[in-house]
Amino acid sequence: MSAFPLSRHQRKKRILNDFTAQLIAEFKANSGRVGGPFENSRLLLLTTTGARTGEPRTAILGYYPDGDRVLVVGSAGGSPKHPSWYHNLLANPQVSVDTGLFSYPATAVVLRDAERDEVFARLVEADAGWGDYQDRATRTIPVVALVPGGPPGGRGSLAEALKNIHAAFRRELDLIRHEIATSGAAGLGAQLRINCLTVCQGLHYHHTGESTMLFPGLLEQHPELTDVVAVLQKEHDQLAVLLGELEQAVTLEQVDELIAQLNAHLNREEEALLPYL
Repeated sequence: MSAFPLSRHQRKKRILNDFTAQLIAEFKANSGRVGGPFENSRLLLLTTTGARTGEPRTAILGYYPDGDRVLVVGSAGGSPKHPSWYHNLLANPQVSVDTGLFSYPATAVVLRDAERDEVFARLVEADAGWGDYQDRATRTIPVVALVPGGPPGGRGSLAEALKNIHAAFRRELDLIRHEIATSGAAGLGAQLRINCLTVCQGLHYHHTGESTMLFPGLLEQHPELTDVVAVLQKEHDQLAVLLGELEQAVTLEQVDELIAQLNAHLNREEEALLPYL
């Protein structure tokens, strides 16, 4: 214990640090899921290199999917100062990202000028709270793109990797459903552009990879899976139709239909293929 009483600022910082440490511990213990006020939030762990210490520093942040990259915002709750992780990545943009299911190296790219303004406007459209933070702050709140520097690293065997990929899609669709159900008409279009199209693209890539690489490889070694793979491939085609519809317009009913069909497909795929992986 310090020989001197802590100032109000020091007490507040200690409380915040303790809360953050507990949240990170919960994130790690539950494969990226947390409860409480952040239960339905997209969260990741961003590890930077301390600008002054050179030591790894981990922050837990909300993020937005954005095609092949993800976006994080240096709001610091509308504070007049940039968060520490932002200063760290300015000094060294090589970072690591952990989603709870996968981790990967990334390069942090600070969005500038018109690109930053356009992206921030999209984020405000999806969640007006970002605009409130900007109004409160006396600085321009930075937006940072985390660009993967390699494929996500799984944990364990090929079977474990497939389960993690499936878990990621299930989680993402649950989050999308919650966002659409709670956003109202005003934010629906933004949620579609920011989130639905990203998961649609991800599912398309995943199913294409399975159809062109995983399925042929399994059939070569296990021809007895011919009928099973034919069913799974047919479901890929049916899901592609649903994904195409979502790219044009989205309703809660469509998302529910996609979730139901996708969960049934993922369950069937795991039951049939995991023993062979």
